[in-house]
Amino acid sequence: MARLTVNGRGVEVDVDPSTPLIYVLRNDLALNGPKLGCGRAQCGACTVHLDGQAIRSCQLSLGEAEGRQVTTLEGLGTPGHPHPLQEAFLVEQAAQCGYCTNGMIMQGAALIQDHPGITEAEVLEGMRGNLCRCGTQPRVVRAVMSAARKGA
Repeated sequence: MARLTVNGRGVEVDVDPSTPLIYVLRNDLALNGPKLGCGRAQCGACTVHLDGQAIRSCQLSLGEAEGRQVTTLEGLGTPGHPHPLQEAFLVEQAAQCGYCTNGMIMQGAALIQDHPGITEAEVLEGMRGNLCRCGTQPRVVRAVMSAARKGA
């Protein structure tokens, strides 16, 4: 039985500790924000926060996450009180097909948190590992910069 905190709630799951965290989040905890894209930590669709840091949940085992704080897109904000970056994504229309949106928001939120006063160049560099095949990257950058200016 593995114990961890997900979106502020203590959870216990009876899953093999070597199971990638993405499967536990989606299959056992019914959290569908993180997406399984490449499964190799190269696309960013599965990004979550682990103890406040953006990580790729497809390459982190449940055992490595045990006892730690995991935040998914569902825990970043709520429909009634979205995170400023979630709000900025809506305003900037930064999602097209939506598959990369989870990773873009989670990576962007971590960048804003870690770099107050972040520059556009830092956003571009920090988001390099998050892939979008629809071409919404310019809108994503605008959304991240907008949220950063609002002090997200």
